[in-house]
Amino acid sequence: MGCIGLMLSYVGTDMVTGYRRFTFGMTDLLDGVSIIPMIVGLFGITEVLENLETTIRARVSNVEIKGILPSMKDWANSIWAIIRGTVVGFFLGILPGGGTVISSFVSYAIERRVSKHPERFGKGAIEGVAAPESANNAASTSGFIPLMTLGIPANATMAMLFAGLLIHNITPGPMLIKDHPDVFWGLIASMYIGNIMLLLLNLPLIRMWVAVTKVPFRLLFPVIMLICAVGAYSGNNSLFDLWVMIIFGGVGYMLKKSDFEPAPLVLAFVLGSKMDQSLRQSLMISNGSFSIFVVRPISAVCLGIAAFLLITASMKYTKKRRAKIVQEVQEKS
Repeated sequence: MGCIGLMLSYVGTDMVTGYRRFTFGMTDLLDGVSIIPMIVGLFGITEVLENLETTIRARVSNVEIKGILPSMKDWANSIWAIIRGTVVGFFLGILPGGGTVISSFVSYAIERRVSKHPERFGKGAIEGVAAPESANNAASTSGFIPLMTLGIPANATMAMLFAGLLIHNITPGPMLIKDHPDVFWGLIASMYIGNIMLLLLNLPLIRMWVAVTKVPFRLLFPVIMLICAVGAYSGNNSLFDLWVMIIFGGVGYMLKKSDFEPAPLVLAFVLGSKMDQSLRQSLMISNGSFSIFVVRPISAVCLGIAAFLLITASMKYTKKRRAKIVQEVQEKS
């Protein structure tokens, strides 16, 4: 899945040479595959198709909603997940190309790996909710750091905000605090006010959100499809993006049926173009020598950690595979 995501990230115009790569003569692919219709297709359309083939008869119980705030047991079970998710989201939010999507997936994967009961994930484990949400919030906030201090947008949302500030003759960067302190402190204040407003709006309206579960599937699924189509089309106002959404919806459905997870595809797709550009720029600086990646201590340590994680993951898979083969041989004998 990671390799497929990397290949998809290379579609479009090469940022270094300006040549077209894997566009097959289609002008809609000059800017690459859009991330929004891809995600909508993989995680929206796929879920609709997967649920349509499942026939169940269920009745929503009319029970009183109480205990909205977490209990002490919930806090005890999720406190370390919240801390880990916050740390992961903070650092991934600072890195260009990180963002909330990657931090949520990475945080969820970490919690599932460190958990003593990973089988509970996907069945209501509070750690599986607390960690990604904490990472999402942390990444959303830390994305402002490179924008406000260096003038570098870390993701698409920050890029739009960057463009909006430039329209008003405000240049984000080291001099922002001195030249426009009202804008800087206003943004910080808006983060606190926004979180308070979320609590004030969501907690009283939770009964309304629960009422959505009472809507019959035959009415809910068309509405979901409509919302997905509007979201995919509104990004670039392009019918091509609708086809991208439909194609990835079908691809995601087949991947689900084959027990492949789409999350690594999205992670590799988002980071692939950044990795490709940085790799080639580094090789141009070093005249084609790969030693540039190990002469710096930080770079060497990061590559060493990445290699260690890959090796340990491979050993774990090999161990499980070997145990399965031994078990099959013993059963046959």
